[in-house]
Amino acid sequence: MSTLADLVECAATTVGSLSADQFAAEADQPLTVVVDVREADERVQTGSIANAIHVPRGLLEFRADPTNPGHDPRLRPEARVLLYCDDGARATLAAASLQNLGYSAVALLRGGLGAWDAARLPLVGKTSSPY
Repeated sequence: MSTLADLVECAATTVGSLSADQFAAEADQPLTVVVDVREADERVQTGSIANAIHVPRGLLEFRADPTNPGHDPRLRPEARVLLYCDDGARATLAAASLQNLGYSAVALLRGGLGAWDAARLPLVGKTSSPY
């Protein structure tokens, strides 16, 4: 029987991760799509990275699959897609899932928003910080 930690560890072996500074530099590129996979209440509480689209982890595959009626056209398998969450675990699972759907240029924010905050990078809509 696997644990969540086992699943995240396994997924982490197949996906790329970026430091907060690397993530910030790539997020500014014109063809890059930044995806926040946290829940809406988390975004309200701690803010989000500028220009990130919100696709909660539980809906990601539905929004990312171009054959699904609920597909979000901002998510394209050929695009550079950067994912983040609070600590990196959900983003790791999300990145692996996107790779399984044929997304070839996926990476995540290593350490999540905790690492982003530690690097003193800006958030928009921030009302408080748990870090």
